[in-house]
Amino acid sequence: MSSGVCSNCRRTIDAQARLCPFCGADPVSGERIDTQALLNEVFQPREVSTTESVIEYARHRQGIVIAIAGVIAFLILAGLHQFVTARNANAVSNSSAVPLTEVADLANRPDETKPQPMPSLKFQYEGRPQAMRTYIVESGAVAPAGPPAPAAATTTQAPTTTH
Repeated sequence: MSSGVCSNCRRTIDAQARLCPFCGADPVSGERIDTQALLNEVFQPREVSTTESVIEYARHRQGIVIAIAGVIAFLILAGLHQFVTARNANAVSNSSAVPLTEVADLANRPDETKPQPMPSLKFQYEGRPQAMRTYIVESGAVAPAGPPAPAAATTTQAPTTTH
């Protein structure tokens, strides 16, 4: 960095500087320069609306904006909770409770916890449960041939002899 001297304030500054950082004058001539005009020439500012300035403010302070938004959301939820709680407290009747027996008479209804009696089932099994069969009848089905009829039981007696 080459050093130079400001002709206005006599301080040591950079030789390439267009303005003295201490007094704001031209380092060569020593006359004061309108720095705002120089900044406008270099940076070319544009018109900023109110909404853009608010958004820009929020961008620079994001943490604060998020914290404030969280507090506001919490307060809204707390207020909503208070409103619902107060409304429910007023919705309760001051009259005495009505027993359920007055609302619905359950005395005439059958007891649903008792097992129901089994209906009588009549199966044709010819006296032998081993011969009992179940058939599903479909339209157009032909009945299977039944089991052979039991043969007549013949009993033979052994001859008895007397001595």
